[in-house]
Amino acid sequence: MKKPLDRFSIQAETYKNHRPHYPPDLYDEILQHVNHRQKCWDCGTGNGQVAAELSKHFEQVEATDISENQMKQAPQGDNINYSLQRAENTSFGENQFDLITVAQAVHWFDFDAFNQEVRRVGKNGGIISIWGYALLKVNDQIDEWINEFDSDIVGPYWDVERRHIDSYYGTIPFSFEPIVSKKSFTIESHWNIEHLRGYFNSWSCVQNYIEQNEGESPVPALMERLKSVWPDHETKKITFPIFMKMGRVEK
Repeated sequence: MKKPLDRFSIQAETYKNHRPHYPPDLYDEILQHVNHRQKCWDCGTGNGQVAAELSKHFEQVEATDISENQMKQAPQGDNINYSLQRAENTSFGENQFDLITVAQAVHWFDFDAFNQEVRRVGKNGGIISIWGYALLKVNDQIDEWINEFDSDIVGPYWDVERRHIDSYYGTIPFSFEPIVSKKSFTIESHWNIEHLRGYFNSWSCVQNYIEQNEGESPVPALMERLKSVWPDHETKKITFPIFMKMGRVEK
């Protein structure tokens, strides 16, 4: 089995504070396909953003991750149980879950082993939904600079798994009966430039860059450039395209 990769424990607090939140219509789209709402599993839960939302709809939520530091940032709930477990090899019994979700994390997994685990612990007829989001968009000028930063400055420091984000998960094997959504989804928010700085500092490639360049970060140079068109007091609309694969577990 593929070696587990933890790329977010070091910057766990930054990740929690500066990563975007998923829109309500995304959850609505997924939940309409779920037959029962007894138990769900949020896999690769990170700081528990998705687990907290699902706890409003299910009797019990199991939330797992390999990063203890990430889960320390997660909101608590009477019906949420957090546990330190690999996605591909859990302690859960068979036929447990009505819904299994993975948000912006499945690209780190061993795909074949995870698919097998989903079939084992998911209920017959249960739903598996994996999704992520692509590079943010602001406006033409800022997008050009961010794209350049992403591809030329930190691009060589992305882990190979990043390619699955770039392909909108088109390169990830998904061996479940597909459910095709007719809708498209985006994350929309309004950020100031300091929030944007925090978001870049949460990138795993930035941490890799710092580690390989004697502690020097590539983010300050980008922020100085952006400040020429983005005053400190100003907020701008930020948009992230969301991509998703959803299917039904059949046994």
